[in-house]
Amino acid sequence: SAAISACGKTGQWDKALALLDEVRSRGLEPDVITYDAAISACVKGGQWKRALSLLDTMRSSGLEPTVSMYNAAISVCEKGGQWET
Repeated sequence: SAAISACGKTGQWDKALALLDEVRSRGLEPDVITYDAAISACVKGGQWKRALSLLDTMRSSGLEPTVSMYNAAISVCEKGGQWET
């Protein structure tokens, strides 16, 4: 989570998502904190589609996104002109 968060803070959303994929490829299940860091990275990078996809993946995995995660997704959609998505 810390590495994903660091990537996000430096605008490297693509590296953050690559790290998330690496976690999954090693057979580990990301937790809410890990997804939060990845979604935050997507938000900072303006990647609204990826942020929404991560929310869907979380729910499919049985994890419940937090209110702040939904707010971040709404914010990035608005900034990307996707407020109706």
